[in-house]
Amino acid sequence: MTQANSINSDSPKRIIPVFPIDSADSSGVSTRPRASSNSGAMEETTTYLYKAAQKIYPRSVLGKFAKLRWFIVLLTQMVFYGLPWIEWGTRQAVLFDLGARRFYLFGILLYPQDFIYLTGLLIVCALTLFLFTAVAGRLWCGYACPQTVYSEIFMWIERRIEGDRSSRIRLDQRAMSFEKFAKKTLKHILWISLALWTGFTFVGYFTPIHQLSRELISIQLGPWELFWVCFYGFATYGNAGYMREQVCMYMCPYARFQSAMFDPDTLIVSYDAARGEPRGGRSKHDDPSQLSLGGCVDCTLCVQVCPTGIDIREGLQYECIGCGACADVCDTVMEKMGYQKGLVRYVTENALVNGLTNAQMWARILRPRVLVYTSILSVLIFIIGTSLWFRVPLKFDIVRDRGSLARITDHGTLENVYRIQVMNVTEQDQTYRLSVSGIDGIYIHSNTTIKVAAAQSSWIPVQVDIPYEGAVQGSYKISFELTPINQNYKVSEASVFIVPH
Repeated sequence: MTQANSINSDSPKRIIPVFPIDSADSSGVSTRPRASSNSGAMEETTTYLYKAAQKIYPRSVLGKFAKLRWFIVLLTQMVFYGLPWIEWGTRQAVLFDLGARRFYLFGILLYPQDFIYLTGLLIVCALTLFLFTAVAGRLWCGYACPQTVYSEIFMWIERRIEGDRSSRIRLDQRAMSFEKFAKKTLKHILWISLALWTGFTFVGYFTPIHQLSRELISIQLGPWELFWVCFYGFATYGNAGYMREQVCMYMCPYARFQSAMFDPDTLIVSYDAARGEPRGGRSKHDDPSQLSLGGCVDCTLCVQVCPTGIDIREGLQYECIGCGACADVCDTVMEKMGYQKGLVRYVTENALVNGLTNAQMWARILRPRVLVYTSILSVLIFIIGTSLWFRVPLKFDIVRDRGSLARITDHGTLENVYRIQVMNVTEQDQTYRLSVSGIDGIYIHSNTTIKVAAAQSSWIPVQVDIPYEGAVQGSYKISFELTPINQNYKVSEASVFIVPH
């Protein structure tokens, strides 16, 4: 809240909220007429309801964390763009066929009934995020989050065309010219092309990408495929090209609750104030101790390289994504000045306050909280992996025919009718043999051999008979067994046989 021109500090004040609807100035704040400046008159106060956004021009940086970040960018994008093109036999290796309700993961075929595996995967991802956050803060945000990854790629394109930070600032401040128009146009063409290719690749995980490519080349792309390609392309273009840090600062919920997972032994990017303060400029040949200065030369490069535009020297802030760019550029400056590196570094709060060595710091990082997360995560991964390894590639379900509970056949037996669903969870045609047990003399009157095509399911009516003579009224438990021919496993399913009055 800022005051209008004050005439008398003792005069009463009237607060006037200002909405950005009238004659807004360049800062995004509208203006209203002020009250009379006569003595004793009410003084108006202007309330700003939002902060005008300032465009951030991140400076390029070199260093070990920048190299690590680009390595992860290249690795993740090789997987994302390349995975849909990998073939597994006669099909796409990774395909989520929503229309057929089949999900292919290399040699694994899953159905909607296997939702438990998706649940387990989401739990593993959540625990992994908790573990990484407890150990080293926002590692996911700084290195592997799609928002960070595509922002890095889009900024790399921008730097190649418009130059580094100072060149981009001058270009934006310059009046429109042919050179500026050409550079901006080329940049946006490349951005849009990359964004659309990203959307096309994403849709390729749900529609076979070779089929999608043929439809695209022949301009016969279906309306839904076209919609989702454009939708995800637009989202990539908008988030990575324009919104960038706004997504991390205002839209991402992780930035808001991350502090709940931090503690004094969490590794975070920190400024060593004890070494750096008081900060100030000096020559490379000056002795800081004689100038009563700390190690920080106040070059502000740590601010210039920050993708969210914060000053790490002000302490931990929720906007910090933990990318380490400020640590890289600070080490470069320290090396040029001949000072010890690490003025800005990954370090824990306890290590800074208590002056712990690296060995002592890492010993405290491997604390019970981290070990518990690691243990639970390892057990879950083992359980899910074991379940998938020993998973029976057959699903079997039985439904009694509600239209006919029981009947006496022409050949003197009592018959119940069932409908059996057999799902072949393999990619080869299978033949199964069906049997039943649970009552003396029970047998299957219909065909006991069932053939199901690869990755298909079939509903088969089955008549089950028992001798009518001596049958006592009641409901009897029976068991159906389905055994693949030339396989060494079987699947059992319980049901009941009804003997009426």
